[in-house]
Amino acid sequence: LFKPLSSCSKVGHPRPGQPYKGGNFCAFLPDNREGQKTALLLKKAFEQGLTFQIKSFNGEERVTWGLIPHKTSWEGGKTRNGYPDAQYLREVCTVL
Repeated sequence: LFKPLSSCSKVGHPRPGQPYKGGNFCAFLPDNREGQKTALLLKKAFEQGLTFQIKSFNGEERVTWGLIPHKTSWEGGKTRNGYPDAQYLREVCTVL
């Protein structure tokens, strides 16, 4: 589980160094060799500030998922960001 920082100071953010509203972000990976490899890559992406982005919703900036796909449910399949999705680990590693 990665939680975004309450403030971001990246170049290009609407208000660098200021707090943003967000939420709790939770994603799932299988506990196997491929899942553990993917977890390490996701950790590197998080450390580089690539996991989350700032988006404007109704005039208010909020922290949201970035462009890296995450599985946020164990159910629902690919169309609902869940499992089963036989291609997910390959696809996310390609993005990473």
